Amino acid sequence: MNESITALQQSGDALFLMLGAVMIFAMHAGFAFLEVGTVREKNQVNAMGKIIADWGVSTLVYFLIGFPIAYGIHFWLGADQLVQLFNGEQVVGARGFDLLHCFFLTTFAACIPAIISGGIAERAKFWPQVFAGGIFAGLGYPLFESVIWGRHHFFQDWLTQTFGMGFHDYAGSVVVHSMGGWIALPAVVILGQRIGRWVNGKSQDIPISNIPFLSLGSWILAVGWFGFNVMSAQSFEGISGLVAVNSLFAMVGGILFALVFSKNDPGFVHNGALAGLIAICAGSDVVHPFGAFFIGGIGALIFIFGFKFETEKLRVDDVLGVWPLHGITGSWGGIAAGIFGQQALGGLGGVSLPAQVFGTVAAIGWALLLGTVVYSILKATVGIRLTSDQEERGADLSIHRIGAHPERHFR
Repeated sequence: MNESITALQQSGDALFLMLGAVMIFAMHAGFAFLEVGTVREKNQVNAMGKIIADWGVSTLVYFLIGFPIAYGIHFWLGADQLVQLFNGEQVVGARGFDLLHCFFLTTFAACIPAIISGGIAERAKFWPQVFAGGIFAGLGYPLFESVIWGRHHFFQDWLTQTFGMGFHDYAGSVVVHSMGGWIALPAVVILGQRIGRWVNGKSQDIPISNIPFLSLGSWILAVGWFGFNVMSAQSFEGISGLVAVNSLFAMVGGILFALVFSKNDPGFVHNGALAGLIAICAGSDVVHPFGAFFIGGIGALIFIFGFKFETEKLRVDDVLGVWPLHGITGSWGGIAAGIFGQQALGGLGGVSLPAQVFGTVAAIGWALLLGTVVYSILKATVGIRLTSDQEERGADLSIHRIGAHPERHFR
């Protein structure tokens, strides 16, 4: 009887991880359609191409390098041993748990280049960015992942000794989203503005191509996000309805705040939903649903006003606004967990605001350093930007030699 129960539990946990991995994998279609809808028609094929190419490279480098760095588990074993691998040990009936664990966490790592893609859209070279994405997914991101979620405990131990508790990031507001957004900032700055974005010092709007595609991207991401957050339990035993409802309420808070403060702008409303979901990842397991609502709502305001400040005041040409959406809002999510997670505000407790602030700032510092170094080296060596003629023609024809609507060339 005990053996049957154990086998059932192992099978259930393996299925749980696989379903979570597939849900988050589907989110990458959301990244693609969000970018396709936001860029001009002459760059839509490039947007799709970058996301799927980044996924392919991220999967390979994270499997070979990133997951072993973060968790100390490698897969240089025979298939008969791989299926029994559980937390690096040989366990009968493990059902390939570590393989599925790697698949699940690959979907997180691959978010980093997918996030960056939206910021550098319409003027970046293809292969240098794919190479950069491989560095981030296989090396840069796993190093930080290893000290927050993985096998290297010195940072969390220091935070616990100093502040009484470690850094809490249940599903990656900081480890994933803030990391991706803050890496993207130096990439966007080093790459420079798109041709025609500012003329004689005056801001010129560049219209987006497709609101329905943008909306579809937001919806795909929102649905998949429940895998991102709820499945971060990584086992049936750890599943929490609180995480699911907090994710829902944060998304709704982001939608409603964006609806009011953007005066029903469809781009901001659909991104407001994502801002809410990004912000709630860190504290989704410890805050009250009403707290989640305000965490998401504030996240939407950060995106709306942050994007306007970034583009109109700082003149940073961040096409999808990934720095305010993922970077700043993700950082807010890490800090918000330390505020709304307190029992005085209806949370479960067990979080420290100073530890949350310190962990969030550490992530920002690492991301800025990583992004600046990688893109500076690439710019000085192989270059990272299309020529003026290529940019004017569009990345689709310049890089992929085909447009989003090939039949038009045969009329």
